[in-house]
Amino acid sequence: MKFRPFPGPVVLVLALLHVYVGVRLLLPFGAVTQLAGGAVLALCFWLFPKGFWIRDDRGPWTVLLPWLAAGFFSWLLVLTVLRDVSLLPALTLTPELHDSWMRISAIGVMALTPAITLVGFFMARRVAPVVDVEVPLAGLPKELEGFTIAQISDIHVGATIKRDFVEAIVDRVNQLRADMIAITGDVVDGSVPDLAHHTEPLARLASRHGTYFVTGNHEYYSGAHEWIRELRRLGARVLINEHVVLDHDGAALTVAGVTDYSAHHFDPSHQSDPHAAAQGAPAHALKVLLAHQPRSAHLAEAAGYQLQLSGHTHGGQFWPWNLLVRLQQPFTSGLHRLGRLWVYTSRGTGYWGPPMRFGIPSEITLIRLVGA
Repeated sequence: MKFRPFPGPVVLVLALLHVYVGVRLLLPFGAVTQLAGGAVLALCFWLFPKGFWIRDDRGPWTVLLPWLAAGFFSWLLVLTVLRDVSLLPALTLTPELHDSWMRISAIGVMALTPAITLVGFFMARRVAPVVDVEVPLAGLPKELEGFTIAQISDIHVGATIKRDFVEAIVDRVNQLRADMIAITGDVVDGSVPDLAHHTEPLARLASRHGTYFVTGNHEYYSGAHEWIRELRRLGARVLINEHVVLDHDGAALTVAGVTDYSAHHFDPSHQSDPHAAAQGAPAHALKVLLAHQPRSAHLAEAAGYQLQLSGHTHGGQFWPWNLLVRLQQPFTSGLHRLGRLWVYTSRGTGYWGPPMRFGIPSEITLIRLVGA
């Protein structure tokens, strides 16, 4: 996959943000510190766009470093803004105290940024921990009491997430011995020829009723039809606005799946449709919907589903960007109620872009159905 260089206006904005950080943090110090800090910012500015187009054939760190630089600068910018806000009350201090706080707060930002970047990196690169979630459902048949769904979402196999990362996820999911496995989209960032070797471990996913997959927006960026064929080859049942009915110890469970909420922009025939996905399902059966984006929930509730499993948001991945998720999605992460519908939104099993997960950990989710 080839990426075009950033447009001129984007480069200009990035340059101005780097200059802003440099001016605000380095002015209280001498020439040596200013030169060293300026060199670090210049390196960040040079590396920042390279994560979008340097491919992994040059070595993993060649790809990781630009993305780490992006995460590092993101925190540097956020902490610099917070520091500037903290300086407003300091205007009432004496000049000596004001100058002292200027230096101390700048040192604090410059110390915190690499520390947060390092912790966030290790949180992102570790194998996602298991999060246990009980979903109380009225009228749940006794045969489905304790039925488990292992959900993985938003792995984003691509420039920095490779086969060993996927293998570790598969091993952990298989240890759960779930009744079924749900993959709620954004498995990849790249083409089948480039990434098939790295997604191959997904063929080892094992559960009583099998693995079910729905597309995310990144599948459409990467060639959705090719990835649908590849996921089928790996043994997953791909649900494209359709459903299957599972027989679990004599009780019926409808598992439906819709294409990504934005899929129609890439293929009009893939218009996401929870109503169509439920058409013909047994009226008495519990209905579970797999939908990549939480904003499918309003249509899902109207279509009579009891539970929707989603991803897409990454929980915001790291603060403060999680605060912006609610501008687009009804839910950021966790279990929520919408009318008669429960919606669980995964924080994601991998990450996108900067290998950063500070304060918002990844997850493999074990959903357990229980009677209300």
